[in-house]
Amino acid sequence: MSNDPDPYDEVWSSIAWDGKNCLLAANLHFDRLERHATRLGFNLPEDYREKIFTKLNDLEFFESPVVDFHQPPYLLKVGITKDGKISLIPRINQSWPTIISAITVVAPKWKPQIRGTKHGDWQPYRDAGELAKSNNADISLLVENNSVIDGSRCLPIILDLDGFAYHPRVEDGALDSITLEQIKEGLEDAGIPIRPAILTLPLILRAKEMIVLGSGMGVQSLGTIDGRQIGTPRGKLYDTAMSCWLERLSSSWQSIENMS
Repeated sequence: MSNDPDPYDEVWSSIAWDGKNCLLAANLHFDRLERHATRLGFNLPEDYREKIFTKLNDLEFFESPVVDFHQPPYLLKVGITKDGKISLIPRINQSWPTIISAITVVAPKWKPQIRGTKHGDWQPYRDAGELAKSNNADISLLVENNSVIDGSRCLPIILDLDGFAYHPRVEDGALDSITLEQIKEGLEDAGIPIRPAILTLPLILRAKEMIVLGSGMGVQSLGTIDGRQIGTPRGKLYDTAMSCWLERLSSSWQSIENMS
């Protein structure tokens, strides 16, 4: 009998946590949990949202945050199994260099039904993150058919020469990023149209700028991939995305009382 993790056993999400009783953009994360559970073939308990906040109120975690104002202090991994068991795993958020670096790794091969979901067999993503560390990089970018389809713990976005920002497509394996969902309208309003696309390596190498997004990372500027310079870091895309993110980071915390 195999002890390999079953991707269909669990759905999960890492959510920014204030260390008390609030989660950032909780509704968006919960909605994604439901979408991904449906794709994985099971339904979540009807009262799972209330149960998460009840468990959150009982959580004891005393570590002091180490990040600056542009990142949430803590992250909470919320997992729900196909049997309805809910788990909460807290951790302090980590800080990042001013400009981060990436390596490319081969993307894991998963069935179309589970690609682009946060499922129960996440070890290949964790391995990709560890491989980046062992190569003196900060993150890994997952590559398939010479295109970047996702990041080991983030969503990559480029600013192209045409003025559009592009990110990997969900149908190619990228996660539907909650951080992007929060700031997309602000980017568009600021004059940066953003679209899903096939991010080939030549397209990335010609980019004016590149950033990555994540619930813990927030917005980070990416400067190199496999040692090659990518555009000019911390430019218009970074500044605009960071401004949008900071607005959300100050206004989008939700407790059970103020969820809509």
